[in-house]
Amino acid sequence: MVLDYENKVILAPMVRIGRLPTRLLALKYGADIVYSEEIIDHRFIHCKRYVNDALGTIDFILDTDSRPLFRTCKHEKEKVVLQLGTSDGKRALQAAKLVENDVAGIDVNMGCPKEYSTKGGMGAALITQPENVKEILTTLVNGLSIPVTCKIRILPEIDKTLELVRIIESTGVAALAVHGRYKHERPRHPVHCDVLKAITETVKIPVIANGGSSDITCYDDIEKFRALTNASSVMLARSAQWNCSVFRKEGPLPLDVVIKDYIKIAIQYDNHYINCKFCILEMMHETQETEAGKQVRSSLSLHEICNAWGMSDYYIKMSHPTTKVTNTQPQVNGQSNKRIKLDDDVISMDIQCKRCDYDLTNQSPKSILLEWARSKGIKEPVYTTSCRESDRRFCSIVKVDGRKYTNTFWERNKRLAEQGCAIVCLRSLGINDGRKENILNHNNS
Repeated sequence: MVLDYENKVILAPMVRIGRLPTRLLALKYGADIVYSEEIIDHRFIHCKRYVNDALGTIDFILDTDSRPLFRTCKHEKEKVVLQLGTSDGKRALQAAKLVENDVAGIDVNMGCPKEYSTKGGMGAALITQPENVKEILTTLVNGLSIPVTCKIRILPEIDKTLELVRIIESTGVAALAVHGRYKHERPRHPVHCDVLKAITETVKIPVIANGGSSDITCYDDIEKFRALTNASSVMLARSAQWNCSVFRKEGPLPLDVVIKDYIKIAIQYDNHYINCKFCILEMMHETQETEAGKQVRSSLSLHEICNAWGMSDYYIKMSHPTTKVTNTQPQVNGQSNKRIKLDDDVISMDIQCKRCDYDLTNQSPKSILLEWARSKGIKEPVYTTSCRESDRRFCSIVKVDGRKYTNTFWERNKRLAEQGCAIVCLRSLGINDGRKENILNHNNS
């Protein structure tokens, strides 16, 4: 299936937002195409491709990290576009080739105005380098079997903008996404719909209009923006970030429903709690001071985030497949990737044991758990620790009263790994784990 960019509503590439759970949520609510967050080609070319049977995902992971730089699945394969940050066509092609069979298209970021992108000659720096733009896009179009697009910002001079889009069209790209603001402008500035319309009248390829989120809160607003710009399709960033159900033709859903739908997908695909926390707080941008918002801000695991939304039982019920499947290991190009094996009865949380949060000398989670076990007359906790050879990080499992608990965050030493799984056990049993905030709250009550 080849992507069609006519009459589509599209999730824009957004840093930290555009990961698998948000993309799947957008598709659930009616988005036709979803873009990943920007991934820099320098990093991506060093990734290895893992087939994660436990999750049903394809993971691209750096040797120096345990978390995927990019994760995708079959449910989005024909609708997901990977956005690359690049300044060199050959390097971009090398990166795109790694993922060519797992995504529906490749996009080149030529619009990001942030210094971390432009100082490397990437992002919006490219729109003033038409020859480099042509080289990058031509190399990708000629070297890939999937559609190539790019996303730009407009230039202060309309003539130069139109000259640039003609060059882009000449490379054979499938579509062109245009953020209708200048490099120095921010969301508070009005979008230049007149320039967007001029672009649509200049090129024959589909033009995807972006930048109208300030005036878009429902599907009807999307259609108004499309008509105003004469664009083939519309790409949404901030309006989708705040409420992803903006894609629904039937109208948006209440935010709490959207957040709970997001959390369910995040649990299913083992999204890291730090990213979940960031995305949920972005959704709650004007309501973070509510009780739920405060709980999310202080959360140290996905389980704690679930507690804020009354979904603790759901989290336990749907506890991630990697904790329930014995001998299931991701594949690296068909070869087994050696990881810690978990039995059927393991309860896991992805948390980090921070020294600043606990008194590891006098009242550590391990000592609290030991005292609790002795008070109940059960066997003392037994810890089993594994070391990941690639970076010498540790993960532990503790067995207490016939059940096993683990912290899936790989710690830098064995002691912290054991403290981490003790925390998981204590929280699962509803016991105060000694976290300083908990102690303070207990003393003040």
